[in-house]
Amino acid sequence: MGVTVLAGSQNPVKIDAVREAFSLYYEKVKVTPVSVDSGVGIQPVGADTFIGAENRANALLQKNKAEKLGADFFAGIEGGIINLHGRWFSFGGVCIMDLSGRKGFGSSSMFELPGSIVRELLAGTELGDVMDKIQNGHNTKQKHGAVGFFTKGRIDRKKFYESGIISALIPFVNRKLFDELI
Repeated sequence: MGVTVLAGSQNPVKIDAVREAFSLYYEKVKVTPVSVDSGVGIQPVGADTFIGAENRANALLQKNKAEKLGADFFAGIEGGIINLHGRWFSFGGVCIMDLSGRKGFGSSSMFELPGSIVRELLAGTELGDVMDKIQNGHNTKQKHGAVGFFTKGRIDRKKFYESGIISALIPFVNRKLFDELI
């Protein structure tokens, strides 16, 4: 069965991650990138990461209805930071929605951030910009990202987000179990 997914990003890494994750469950997958606003700050903190992902998915659903784009799923992905156990971590929050408005949430793995970077993020700088400065690079978030840098290339940004997308698909690929819980 084929599906069309609107992804709330123009970032090729996120688009590829959506395609790879959906391809695990659906034979033909078409992913269309669409820019939508997250409604949260440039560097979300804590629950705002999931709120931003949900806002993106909902905006995509509304755009699909208004413009009759014919999509089946809507993927909102938001990179954020969270303080747990007295340490700061980077992670990706994901919200997947279908035409009925059913939602699934997931997250990538988390990795710890050094204090010097956290201070810049809490002051309003986006992680991608901080990482560009550290690496003397440009637009590293569309390549290996911070996770690629910190893991010395063992985990790239696409795999990082792919796990969160797969997690967010759980209610859709296990519909009967989730319907029974409602």
